[in-house]
Amino acid sequence: MTAPGLAAAGVGEQFRLTVYPDRLGNLIAADFTGLSYETSQLSDPTFFSPENAALAGFHRRLGAAGVLRLGGNTSEFSVWTPSGTPIHPLPEAIGPDTGGHPAPRRPVTALAVRNLRGFLELSGWRLIYGLNMGSESPETVADEAVYVARVMGNKLVAFQLCNEPDLFNRNGLRPPDYDYRQFAVQWQRYFRAVKARVPAAVLSGPDTAGDNGWLVRFANDLRHDVAFLTHHYYAEGPPTDPSMTIERLLSPSRKLEAEFKAAAATRKKTGLPFRMAETNSCYGGGKPGVSDTFASALWGADLMYRLARAGATGVNFHGGGYGWYTPVAGTRGSGFVARPIYYGMLLFAAAEAGRLVMAEMDGKADGSFTAYGMKGRDGTLKVVLLNKSLDSDRMLTIRANGAKKASVMRLMAPRPDDTTDVTFGGSVVGNDGAWAPEQTESYAARRGELILSMPRVSGALVTLSG
Repeated sequence: MTAPGLAAAGVGEQFRLTVYPDRLGNLIAADFTGLSYETSQLSDPTFFSPENAALAGFHRRLGAAGVLRLGGNTSEFSVWTPSGTPIHPLPEAIGPDTGGHPAPRRPVTALAVRNLRGFLELSGWRLIYGLNMGSESPETVADEAVYVARVMGNKLVAFQLCNEPDLFNRNGLRPPDYDYRQFAVQWQRYFRAVKARVPAAVLSGPDTAGDNGWLVRFANDLRHDVAFLTHHYYAEGPPTDPSMTIERLLSPSRKLEAEFKAAAATRKKTGLPFRMAETNSCYGGGKPGVSDTFASALWGADLMYRLARAGATGVNFHGGGYGWYTPVAGTRGSGFVARPIYYGMLLFAAAEAGRLVMAEMDGKADGSFTAYGMKGRDGTLKVVLLNKSLDSDRMLTIRANGAKKASVMRLMAPRPDDTTDVTFGGSVVGNDGAWAPEQTESYAARRGELILSMPRVSGALVTLSG
């Protein structure tokens, strides 16, 4: 990998970036960042609890106002058992469910919900809570909603009534001919049951897996019943397909552009905000050698900024346990560790952006070199740079409204497939989410321009000043 210090030698492809601080783009919400876990994790009431301070530290590091989403495939097999007792022995941390089959039925107890509230207090985050429309009655779902709403109070962003209903016909929850029309009728029945018991309940949906047609029809038909739209996106899959590679992960995605288009169309027609409530690199639990590598850090950071630029209000990266793509891996007993994708989210958090600004890149990168300009809430101008090329180092000239100096923190690893040696600002994330930069580069402008190198497969956070 080319060293950053070779900037002055003129090594690498040449690019020019012009940042326009007064050409404002979308505001990035304070709670844009989120993590997602399987609902069945609540079968262990000690996992999301004030006792799990280490995990709460990983959440806080990503933002003081993030969103925890509980859902996944197991949300349709999690059973509200308010006075029940936890499973013994308690399950280890539960990883992402691979789908395509019924999941084990696990209890969700009142104790788990109360402990979850304590965990949210400790982390500072709020909650999107998945309800079981797949295998529970509307009455039972309403009972659960009453208790969750009372305990969570202002920590509750919204309920989601189901998880990936467009796949219900594949996992035994509905017959093979199950379609959108049947879903919409059933969704409204559950919606009415919840609202009858919790009139102030906020709902989101449809939380579809990938059928943009369902998303658009849901928005058109039920726009008055939800506060925002939710959808899922996985860049690759299935993991058994040998063509699902790092190269593919870092390449532009037509599928993602189609999702942006559908979300934009529904937002324009209905005014409903949009959140990517579940996402990651490869569905089916992820792919080793791809989902758990440094490449996922660049992919994740790029996705976050692309979503913000497209007008999304937030994103939740799915994970849990030792899933291949989980941002935070581990258990309470063994401890937790930040996986590579967490470092991409950390870069986003460190930027502390308030609003995107226009940043124009000149040079042929074919989508492999991206830049995002932003103006912080204090007016500080920053740029995030992501060189996703596996082959090419880049030399970048930045012109930004008279900026005279720049400080740079690098997101780096020895190789794109590295699973452990990732650093941001020269530092690693501790086992309780602690992190502080140890290496910051300084650059001075020459004739109004700042020049720095971007080694292949690397990222950087650039802070500009006068």
